[in-house]
Amino acid sequence: MSDLFQPKPSDRFTFGLWTVGNPGRDPFGDAVRPTVAPTYSVKKLSELGAYGVNLHDNDLVPFDATASERDQIVKEFKQALEDCGMKVPMATTNLFFHPVFRDGAFTSNNPKVRAFAVQKTMSAIDLGVELGAEIYVFWGGREGAEVDASKNGPDTIKWFRDSINFLCDYVKDQGYDLKFALEAKPNEPRGDIYMPTTGHMLHFIETLDDPPMVGVNPEFAHETMAGLNFLHGVIQALEAGKLFHIDLNDQKMGRFDQDLRFGSENIKAAFLLVKLLEDANWGGMKHFDAHAYRTEDEEGVWDFAAGCMRTYLILKEKAKQFNEDAEIQGLLAEIQSKDAELEALISGYSADKASQLRGRDFAPDQIAAKGHAYEKLDQLTVEVLLGVR
Repeated sequence: MSDLFQPKPSDRFTFGLWTVGNPGRDPFGDAVRPTVAPTYSVKKLSELGAYGVNLHDNDLVPFDATASERDQIVKEFKQALEDCGMKVPMATTNLFFHPVFRDGAFTSNNPKVRAFAVQKTMSAIDLGVELGAEIYVFWGGREGAEVDASKNGPDTIKWFRDSINFLCDYVKDQGYDLKFALEAKPNEPRGDIYMPTTGHMLHFIETLDDPPMVGVNPEFAHETMAGLNFLHGVIQALEAGKLFHIDLNDQKMGRFDQDLRFGSENIKAAFLLVKLLEDANWGGMKHFDAHAYRTEDEEGVWDFAAGCMRTYLILKEKAKQFNEDAEIQGLLAEIQSKDAELEALISGYSADKASQLRGRDFAPDQIAAKGHAYEKLDQLTVEVLLGVR
């Protein structure tokens, strides 16, 4: 394989402990791989060129660990990070595995569960900050319903808002340098998950007490499950200054949450996503929230991890080629036509501008007669990806 696509820490690639540590268990079958120790994952990922690892609290510290056990585990993990030059840029809380969360965490009908979820999250935030995290993700895996009649809908939104507001204030009170990122998903494990898309989350953020502190963590598979165009959600978040973190993987539309290797299915969508992030010079972490196929042994897991990073770098090179292709850029210059006068006319209302617009004949039939050459552009894009340009 070419060294051109060999990952380096400067590429800022990260993996969750739960990704490379996934033993291949599913609802119909038991584990096919042994559990991987967090310290071993750190070592292997560093050897592959990753920048860091991310984690849920219980990926590292078991749910029922004592305080002394917790401290020893964290000490050993921090030593592994130091030995390997690895970072923990993002952390999150597991509010979905334990049976206590079977009706949700922040949106449970039971106020004791809601209070426990906030308590657990405070402790997990402390852990994340101790490990160096600067982003804290909230994925509401159980925040939803199978029986909508069981909950008063507006209450669930209020409960969720109250929890996020409380935790924002906790972070500020502790003096932590930490921002929150909310992650949407339409369904699974709940039949329906509240605020199922990035658009829902972006609106919800504006209802919080401190919107600048909170952004989004969109995931390719989650938006694709809902039949949506992931790129569009990322564009909206990026334009709003709310793209705090991103989960890269792949997904077949209409299936269960597959968390496939990045770029393994929707190669053009993956290319356009990489191009967007690179063209914008986005400085966040490229986090791979995916799993190796259940067919794989441990070697296959590291093949999977290396493949995620390698594909991103290949697509990054393709984006550079696209941007330097004279024919493509010439075509785009025609397609994305500029008219400074008209753009100024419809930017910022005034009565005079409105009067000028009313008096202008735009000859719509003449405009409509000309095609846009999108077929040609799309074919040229495909040819870049196929390596024939």
